[in-house]
Amino acid sequence: METKSLVWIGLTIGSIVGSGLGSLLDSGNYFGVWGIVLGALGGIAGIWAGYKIGNN
Repeated sequence: METKSLVWIGLTIGSIVGSGLGSLLDSGNYFGVWGIVLGALGGIAGIWAGYKIGNN
């Protein structure tokens, strides 16, 4: 798989997981502060992971 595809997959999965964890902290609200912050951090982590996997 290309690195670009892996980065997009990592971004998607990381954002979904981060938002899900944030919604647990914010009483099920995906658009609350925790959902947005952890979704962004999960997306960044997913981009990093996808890039690292794609370059191996």
